[in-house]
Amino acid sequence: MSAEDSQNQANNNDNLLTNTTITASNAEIDQIHNQDEKLAHMRHSCAHMLAQAVLELFPDAKLGIGPTIENGFYYDFDLPRTLTPDDLKILQKKMEHIAKQRQTFHRNEMEINQAIKYLEGKAQPFKVELAEDLAKDGETKVSFYENQLNDGTVKFWDLCRGGHTQNTGEVGVFKLYKIAGAYWRGDEKRPMLQRIYGLCFETQKELDDYIEMMEEAKKRDHRKLGTELGIFAFSEEIGPGLPLWLPNGAVLIEELEKLAKETEFKAGYKRVRTPLITKESLFLKSGHLPYYKDSMYAPMQIDEQNYYLKPMNCPFHHECYAASPKSYRDLPLRLAEYGTCHRYEDSGALFGLMRVRSMQMNDAHIYCTEDQFEEEFLNVVNMYLNYFKLFGIEKYVMRLSLHSKEGLGKKYINEPELWLKTEDMVRKAMKKANVPTVEIEDEAAFYGPKIDVQVWSAIGREFTLATNQIDFAVPKRFNLTYIDHDGFEKTPLCIHRAPLSTHERLIGFLIEHFAGAFPTWLAPIQVRLLPVADTHKDFAKKLSEELLDMMIRVEIDDSKDSLGKRIRNAEMMKIPYMLVIGDKEVNGENLVIRRYGSKEQKSLSWEEFKKELEGEIAKRFLNLQ
Repeated sequence: MSAEDSQNQANNNDNLLTNTTITASNAEIDQIHNQDEKLAHMRHSCAHMLAQAVLELFPDAKLGIGPTIENGFYYDFDLPRTLTPDDLKILQKKMEHIAKQRQTFHRNEMEINQAIKYLEGKAQPFKVELAEDLAKDGETKVSFYENQLNDGTVKFWDLCRGGHTQNTGEVGVFKLYKIAGAYWRGDEKRPMLQRIYGLCFETQKELDDYIEMMEEAKKRDHRKLGTELGIFAFSEEIGPGLPLWLPNGAVLIEELEKLAKETEFKAGYKRVRTPLITKESLFLKSGHLPYYKDSMYAPMQIDEQNYYLKPMNCPFHHECYAASPKSYRDLPLRLAEYGTCHRYEDSGALFGLMRVRSMQMNDAHIYCTEDQFEEEFLNVVNMYLNYFKLFGIEKYVMRLSLHSKEGLGKKYINEPELWLKTEDMVRKAMKKANVPTVEIEDEAAFYGPKIDVQVWSAIGREFTLATNQIDFAVPKRFNLTYIDHDGFEKTPLCIHRAPLSTHERLIGFLIEHFAGAFPTWLAPIQVRLLPVADTHKDFAKKLSEELLDMMIRVEIDDSKDSLGKRIRNAEMMKIPYMLVIGDKEVNGENLVIRRYGSKEQKSLSWEEFKKELEGEIAKRFLNLQ
């Protein structure tokens, strides 16, 4: 890319940042953060109330964990029998009674060894295990929270860090709604517990709105629609978390890759390809094995050496950078790859396309100088914003994930000054971009701070979609250098970015976001032709061939089903355009164009239809223009 092209691109980025509609101001983001903390306390208090209710119903219940989650809470139990929906109704009433009593939450501390003995005496083995793990981590004390009546009677206690509301009457409105199985600590070799899920909101309206959204989400569930629309499948013979992309799914993948490759080509990216396996030494060099081993597949022995399936592309891209000497004139260098990665997720965490063990990532690594960092980082942010507009994503927040001092040397590279410096670099870049950002401590990558992108689907469900990370540590480990203006060797910064996430997560999101009714450019089948009778089949075939020559995905449904049923089938498959071919069409009259989701029909000549269709696809319109 020439200097002039780079400047033009920078100008375009500035315009985009200035004209983009921001979903929330920084003050509003702070308010959201405070509100989130308040809700977290309410939801965690509900989890304790649920455990109290369960112990009233099952005094010998063994308690697992009860964290807050998005929109609510859950608690895991080892119980003497399987729960039923009627049990939820009983537990709901017990929780409502506990709320009316306005039991207060009291915090107490206990020496860790004393706490372990106490929990052993209460016959709570899962709590004992948690306390023993805290002791191994060096904790000397643990905290308990008690629910007390006004007269001081303790109704419930739990090993817990907090926080909570002041009393059980301040938890808003809640509803128990689901029972599921969950292995203890996500390990399929450990006991299977029963998990009770609950919702919790400040107001009844918020709860009702969310329940309505959940009902809509069931209709849009990517697992359900993905099967019905022939997008993906799983096979027990292949293994859990390893999706098979069916022909319709393969189309989605190809269109998304085409979009990414066009976008990245214009932005000056160079494409590379790397193997699926590598020697163990590569991940020792990168530092991934010490930090990431539990999420990697077990090694295989080849030529008396351990080889691993790659869980990420970055070490391979570092080796691509190192393949030839670099000077400052070569930077920024942007290396991109839709690389296939494999990660060993716990079986209990697998969920359709959202949590899988095989994934294809819209990955790239940008090697740049410190002076180039801000522009490169903002160019990536702008790429996000362009994609949001393309997919009709109107609500989003970017989370700046920071390190924690306590995690240095354990969870994070032990470079405290570099952490503060690079976090401030990202913070300043996001402020300049005026993009809504929330700062979250202790969620960074092990090698540097990152931006995680939270988006909301058309029905208001939140997803973590993509990431943009800065790496100040690993390039040094790989001895990546460039010769600077002054003739000295220096180490580049590396930006890891994946604006389109993985195929798996993005397509899962898009299925729900569009309810399976994809924009025409993305739809697996774009046009379906329905000849009314056998005498119309040849003409339908002629039209089909013309569309195929234009690289438009077209099908002819000339089955023996009635025309009405064939129309319904096309609607069930959410095909953007449906054309019924009868005598009038064969004789050259205008076509009646049926658009999915629209009650109106258009009358166009064949040439007009082709021109409109071609333009809609080429410009990747979100809706029919």
